[in-house]
Amino acid sequence: MKKSLFKCSKGKCQNPAIIHQKYSGLHLCEPHFIEDVERKVKKEIRKQWLIERGDTIAVAMSGGKDSSSLLYLLKKIFHSRTDLEFISIAVDEGIKGFRSVTLRNAEKIAKDLGVELFSFSFKKEFGFTLDEIAAKGFEQAPCTFCGVLRRKVIDRKAKELGATKVATAHNLDDEVQTILINYIRGDIARLSRLRGRRNEFVPRIKPLRGVPEKEVALYALVAGIPISTVQCPYVKLSFRFTVKRMLNEFEMKHPGTKYSLMRGYERMSEFLPKEGRELLKCERCGEASASIICKACEIVERMRDGKN
Repeated sequence: MKKSLFKCSKGKCQNPAIIHQKYSGLHLCEPHFIEDVERKVKKEIRKQWLIERGDTIAVAMSGGKDSSSLLYLLKKIFHSRTDLEFISIAVDEGIKGFRSVTLRNAEKIAKDLGVELFSFSFKKEFGFTLDEIAAKGFEQAPCTFCGVLRRKVIDRKAKELGATKVATAHNLDDEVQTILINYIRGDIARLSRLRGRRNEFVPRIKPLRGVPEKEVALYALVAGIPISTVQCPYVKLSFRFTVKRMLNEFEMKHPGTKYSLMRGYERMSEFLPKEGRELLKCERCGEASASIICKACEIVERMRDGKN
């Protein structure tokens, strides 16, 4: 790591800074940076009452920097809580040259932290891989299908494993991307669901939602967390990728944009209509759905029928 010309901004600390947070104006040394990230995670957990006594937390693991850091942080923060149990769930979507690499990393991290890892795959659960979906040439980007099917697998398996919460590694960047995507699409229903919980599904928690993506990556580096840096070959095909680039440009020119978007959404969310309609049961799989056939089963039928 390149030696910084700046000293840490915290108190009388004279350690060299490893990061300049442009949105806060602070230069932070390694110990104070670690402290800052962990403070943000603890604040989010307290603010949203994310973890309660007796919880069994299923951490959605990919083996990338975010999920690896999340599992590490949860184990570090709650190391003395004997009433909590942590397990991890990994999903192999079937992406050649990518997922097998990250899953090996997930297995190593889970083993090092003493957390049992349960692995599942699209192939076994649905009968096809994401590569096979992409090969069909559907109008939608592969990420659209991947997100629906991953959520289906994780929720189903979390229930089967007795989890009371599913922890996902969505960071600040992920959250504001989702918010902005729904703004652009005018999707008020999805905006209102971002912070809601339905009894039909295992509640999802996002302890990293207050931490910028770059800071999660740096935290993994300085904490010595093994991470995989390979990138999904489909990510650049998604609308989210376009929004991500746009937000990063705004953040570079106007530091604090991402936090401003998050705060604005949180204030606005108090006035959004609460989702009160009762969910149906999918006619195919029998699980909760907004329509008579859930999105995952729709995808299964499209793959079976070969419809674009």
